[in-house]
Amino acid sequence: MEKRRIRKEDADAALSRIKTTTSYEEAAKEIDLAIEAVPENIELKKKVFAKVDEVAPSHAIIATNTSTLSVTEMGKATKRPDKAVGMHWFNPPQMMQLIEVVKGDQTSDKTVNTIMELSRKLGKTPILCKKDVRGCIVNRILGMVFNEAFWAYHRGEATKEGIDASAKYTGGFPMGWFELADFVGLDIAYEVGKILYQAYGERFKPCTEVIEPLVKAGKLGQKTKAGFYDWSKGRPRIPFELADEYDIERSWVVAINEAARLIHEEVAEPASIDTGMKLGTG
Repeated sequence: MEKRRIRKEDADAALSRIKTTTSYEEAAKEIDLAIEAVPENIELKKKVFAKVDEVAPSHAIIATNTSTLSVTEMGKATKRPDKAVGMHWFNPPQMMQLIEVVKGDQTSDKTVNTIMELSRKLGKTPILCKKDVRGCIVNRILGMVFNEAFWAYHRGEATKEGIDASAKYTGGFPMGWFELADFVGLDIAYEVGKILYQAYGERFKPCTEVIEPLVKAGKLGQKTKAGFYDWSKGRPRIPFELADEYDIERSWVVAINEAARLIHEEVAEPASIDTGMKLGTG
């Protein structure tokens, strides 16, 4: 309302449709779909899936917002693994158009098609991740891009400002890689990096020397007003004149290589990858 994008009566009407509860039974007893978005901890997510499964109607779909953990494993915690599916929203969800729909090993085509159709009805653009892989599509590619940037910075090949200037002003991205990591949350980027390394091995080796000290110090990026950059006065200024410090083709190369792996492994179609990277990263 402060930005005059919505009338007060419309805002009040929208808020009136949101109901909160701490009771699984009250929340799930009459649902068609549940979407969990608890922290990225597989045991916690399996617990949520199991509790929803106990009280939800037999036809209800249980979706997870994860981008790094196994949809299949969550489905095994229920008596309806065919109705367990990934529905990964991008932040901030009210603004980002992209949703990654992830098919677990036992997810039925009917469940996948229902979530794809629902996503479109919500005004979003869904892309299908045909296999239950860590990082889905966008975060798997972005993980490689982050690693390349973090290692280049750690080795003293460029400053973080220079790398971000290259991404923004030469590459045309809305944010540089360090700025984007701050926006996502360094705690999240740190945990995702470890999961990708565990799943794919040496090529995803994270540069813990760069990110771990900040996480341990509680400097998690924009949400704590400090991370790679100082956010206390708003978005950091990335100097245009530093763009030549770093060759943005280094980012392109690792991104294209990982995209090619996704196609070779039959995880996603080329058009889905293109759509995901355009809508998910700009």
